[in-house]
Amino acid sequence: MRGFGERLRNAAVERGRLCVGIDPHEHLLEQWGLPASVDGLREFCRICVVAFADTAALVKPQVAFFERFGAAGFAVLEETISALRDGGALVLADAKRGDIGSTMEGYARAWLDPAAPLACDAVTLSPYLGLGSLEPAVRTAAEHGGGIFVLAATSNPEAHSIQRASDGEGRSIAQQIVDGVAKLNADLGEEAGSIGVVVGATVSEPPALGHLGGPVLLPGVGAQGAGAADVARICAGVEHLAFPNISRGILRAGPDVEALRAAVAEASREFPA
Repeated sequence: MRGFGERLRNAAVERGRLCVGIDPHEHLLEQWGLPASVDGLREFCRICVVAFADTAALVKPQVAFFERFGAAGFAVLEETISALRDGGALVLADAKRGDIGSTMEGYARAWLDPAAPLACDAVTLSPYLGLGSLEPAVRTAAEHGGGIFVLAATSNPEAHSIQRASDGEGRSIAQQIVDGVAKLNADLGEEAGSIGVVVGATVSEPPALGHLGGPVLLPGVGAQGAGAADVARICAGVEHLAFPNISRGILRAGPDVEALRAAVAEASREFPA
């Protein structure tokens, strides 16, 4: 069984390193001429599947925009995940889950167990109850060839006071998370690590990533102001592990499928394997 890290790198060779976001927020549904309802959500996602499933290496649905519609929204998410994977894209659920003990075990099984309705290739997790609290997800991912992206240095200003705080020895909290993830990858012994981190592409003081051994997801490219030069700066020396995420910058080309596909192709050329 090939691990997520290996599958992601192979997908990048074929399609480039772009991660495309599916963010069906109400304003975007309106822009696409769709109602802010489950029917609008379903049509939005249908268009995204046609545009992205055979063009993008990694597709990231933002779970919150499905969750707000309750069970019906989750049903659309299930359909979307399955269709994207059937089309050849790897799917990263942007769920940002994090808890302890049996609750974390539940989250791990929900997103990473192939038998679960919402099973994805990878999921985003929050380490702020302690990196060790994510152990059930690390174990489940390893058992099933899945992946994890751990929040390390996000770009929102509210996070700076926590993520840049020092441990007294000069290491920021963000760097401690990266170092911990690097150790997990080393302990798992995969040639292409399956545990990655999230580092905002707009972050001015990023953690060191050269020893990570796993992928780096970089949101903030495009509409938020970051570009290819920022990705190269943050991931200098490990550019092949950098997966920039563009959501609004791609989705504003919709709802025309060919325009969306062209936007993916253009952005992917900036981030070859």
